[in-house]
Amino acid sequence: MTENTRRQEIEEAVKAGEKALISLKAAKDKLSSAKSWGIWDIIGGGLISSMAKHSRINEASSYLERAKMDLRIFQRELRDVPDFSCLGIDIGGFLSFADFFLDGLVADCMVQSKICDAIRQVDHAIEKVEALIGQMRSGY
Repeated sequence: MTENTRRQEIEEAVKAGEKALISLKAAKDKLSSAKSWGIWDIIGGGLISSMAKHSRINEASSYLERAKMDLRIFQRELRDVPDFSCLGIDIGGFLSFADFFLDGLVADCMVQSKICDAIRQVDHAIEKVEALIGQMRSGY
């Protein structure tokens, strides 16, 4: 692989990683908003807080779906960079968690717990993607 080809592959992987970060950060923003509305809902916020919380959860779910696709693309792009193909990003755990999160939501406290878990998972994915992008930009 020539240096120009390697550089191009790194650039494609970085772009894919940045796209995944956008989706992950958007999901985190919506989850954080849902968490705030969820607290209000638990202490007796009523119909409006419940509707706002579920609206944010639905929006977060859309971003999580987008993030899943973006992370798959990022993973595929990483395989094209010889020095990074072994590093990769294990999205299996995140994907199964996202699938679990996107399934039916029951009681307010359980929803709040799922929201907090989702935020932790998204934070972990963001950290991992940012670290890989940083490594690629520094030339490994």
